[in-house]
Amino acid sequence: MERTAVRRRLSWQVATVVDVRRETATARTIVLDVPDWPGHLAGQHVDVRLTAPDGYRASRSYSIASAWTSTTIELTVESVPDGEVSPYLVDVLKPGDPLELRGPVGGWFVWKPEQEGPVQLIGGGSGVVPLRAMLQAHTSSTTPVRLLYSVRRPTSVIYVDDLKELAAADDVHISLVYTREAPAGETRVGRIDADVIDRLTFTPADEPTTYVCGPTPFVETVADLLVAAGHDPARIRTERFGPTGG
Repeated sequence: MERTAVRRRLSWQVATVVDVRRETATARTIVLDVPDWPGHLAGQHVDVRLTAPDGYRASRSYSIASAWTSTTIELTVESVPDGEVSPYLVDVLKPGDPLELRGPVGGWFVWKPEQEGPVQLIGGGSGVVPLRAMLQAHTSSTTPVRLLYSVRRPTSVIYVDDLKELAAADDVHISLVYTREAPAGETRVGRIDADVIDRLTFTPADEPTTYVCGPTPFVETVADLLVAAGHDPARIRTERFGPTGG
C-alpha cells in the first residue's frame, strides 16, 4: 500500500535518542524515536533546537538520513568546529537523552518511489545524507539509480558499509571521487569535472532527475557542469549548505 507523509502544522516536539553510530572522525548518526512522527519523504529535513540552562536557544536544520518506515528516524550530523549545535550532537548526546525537533520540512528536494525515470544522485561530503535516504527508499522501486559521491579521502566516507550493501542491488550504481587522497589502487585524485560527469553519470539522453547536495560552491559547480553537458536545468534539483555557525 502506498504511504503518504501527513501534512500538518509544524510544532516542536521531543524525541528520544535510541542509538548513536560513529560514521567518521567528525560525523555520527543519531537514531531518534519520535512518538508522533507523521512520516516523511526522502530528502526532507528537520529543525533541531537546543536550549541552554540560561534559556539561550540555538537551532539548526539537518537532513533526515533514513527512509520512512516507523516512528524512528535517523539524522547524520558532521561536527562544525566552534559550532553551537553540531559538536553537542556529535560528541555529547547519548542514548536516552531527549532532543527537541520540528518537521518534516521541505517539498522540492524530495524523491518518491513512484517517480518515473532514472535518478542521478550527486553528493559532496555530508551532502550524501539526504541521498542515502533516497537510496533506502529506492529499495521498493526498480528505477535505475546512480550515486556520485565526492569526498576528501577514504576516511571521510560516510555510510561505508551501508553504501556497499545498497550498491549490491542490480539497478544501483555507486561511484566515489576522492579530492585529496585516494585509496590504494585508485589513481585519480581531484574534484568532479566534465570528464567525471561524462563517465560516471547518466547521459542527457537518459533524461534523469538529478539531485545535487553539498556545500554551496560544490553544488553550483556540479549544476553548471550538468547544464554544460546538456542536461535539462528543470530536471536538476539542488540542496546546498554553507556556514551557519554549526
